[in-house]
Amino acid sequence: MINQFRTINPINILLLLIVAVLIRVGVLFNLPESLNVLLVEPYTGVLLQLPADFFSPFSSVFYAVIISVIQALILNRMVNNYNLLPKPTFLPALMYVTLTALITPFVVLSPVLIANFFLLWLIEKFLSIYRKDHVIAVVFDMGMIVGAGTLVYFPFIAMLLLLWIVLLIFRPFNWREWVSGITGFLTVCLFLAVLNYLNDSWGVLSATAFPFATTFPNDFAVNLYDYTVLVPVIALSFLSFLTISQKLNRSNVHVRKSYLTLLIMFLFAALSFYIKSEYNIYHFILTLPPLAIFLAHYFISAQKRWFYESLYLILVGCIIYFQIF
Repeated sequence: MINQFRTINPINILLLLIVAVLIRVGVLFNLPESLNVLLVEPYTGVLLQLPADFFSPFSSVFYAVIISVIQALILNRMVNNYNLLPKPTFLPALMYVTLTALITPFVVLSPVLIANFFLLWLIEKFLSIYRKDHVIAVVFDMGMIVGAGTLVYFPFIAMLLLLWIVLLIFRPFNWREWVSGITGFLTVCLFLAVLNYLNDSWGVLSATAFPFATTFPNDFAVNLYDYTVLVPVIALSFLSFLTISQKLNRSNVHVRKSYLTLLIMFLFAALSFYIKSEYNIYHFILTLPPLAIFLAHYFISAQKRWFYESLYLILVGCIIYFQIF
């Protein structure tokens, strides 16, 4: 399977869709009777209002598969366009589709899955900065993207700090660029405030839309057995970081800076779960785009076919097993 996706081939799109369905077969056989799906934050209800039971369990999984495949193809195109891997490949798409089936909360519709469209857009924007002489407009757009993502899922606001880190990594200091990002974010906030005011829902906005209003959660009630599936992912992540550290010094400056930014994005996405008082495991879908690129780097660089194919089969086997049992 890995060897097939290491090359660019139009048939891989069809294979990607087949893999996306097969790797979720365990969930399809264990669908709950009902499922509450909220696609946006409460303070965005004036823009989009859907009842929590609008989607059936099957339709929730179905639409999540379609969204995951679309996002995987977008991610794959970006990685190839900006030469983040040694050669063009379909591996980032395969890794993303696989990771989005990792645990059951990832497989159904969630606001974080929708927010990943904005995360992918943000990645494309910061990758383009290196090639531009004037980036004030690009950084303003990035600020608006963070604002739009925050309308869908509030912890996405953590990416606002990433804008300044991107500027530190890619650009010499220019105060206009630093201000333009926050200006773009505030533009979306102003738009939301006006809409809530006109719809007489200012109370909902003021009650739910303030960052860092909660303390760090100290009770997660995690069943470790349910997350044993993460063991192969952790092992693959270790191999990926080892491979990247060995080969990245031979890459060009843009690629090295891009991987550093992706690593920081991964950390921000992972740690921003504490911003909301209600902890949901699907929050970690935000970490999947950079993680998919890291894993793709390992699989495109690995030499022993029997070894890397076996690792992927073990990962897929664990995913399906824990979905069923």
